[in-house]
Amino acid sequence: MELIERGGEYVRVADPGWPNPLEGSFSMRHGGRWNAPGTFPVAYLNRDVGTARANARRMLTEKLQGQPFGAEDLDPSELPVLVTVDVPTRDHLDVVTPKGIVENGLPATYPTGLDGACVPWDLCQPVGQMAWDRGLPGIACRSAAEHAPPDGEELAWFDRQPGAIQSRLAPANFEAWYGPFDW
Repeated sequence: MELIERGGEYVRVADPGWPNPLEGSFSMRHGGRWNAPGTFPVAYLNRDVGTARANARRMLTEKLQGQPFGAEDLDPSELPVLVTVDVPTRDHLDVVTPKGIVENGLPATYPTGLDGACVPWDLCQPVGQMAWDRGLPGIACRSAAEHAPPDGEELAWFDRQPGAIQSRLAPANFEAWYGPFDW
């Protein structure tokens, strides 16, 4: 098991209707890249705004799939907000460095596989379960979001103690942090 130290400022892309955008109950119910449905809570964070932009684009594209309108047609109050948090510095599972990726059981090409497709969740979720079972605070990983910067990084923060991370500022409205639509 390879670890990497991470902490400091991270940002979370959140639906403005979420009552607490920093808790992981939604991902626990529905699953995510690092947690299977019904297992444990994860709050998915972004290291920088460029990675958050890629995840907001993904979020909106998935939400509006099959709709006769696009994200630019939504009321601004329905667009994702950006929540800034300070994460305590700790050792997380390393899915950032080439050594960490391989040592932790994923293809060296992560976030893509040898075929060029995104590594599927069913290969990542057992890695997440192993990190959870070993008491780690989360997983630092290369971003798998399409359009993320080449060095885009995310943090799967394990929501072991609700309230362990808090927002430092009021959530930023979409226009203030994303800028104009670029798709």
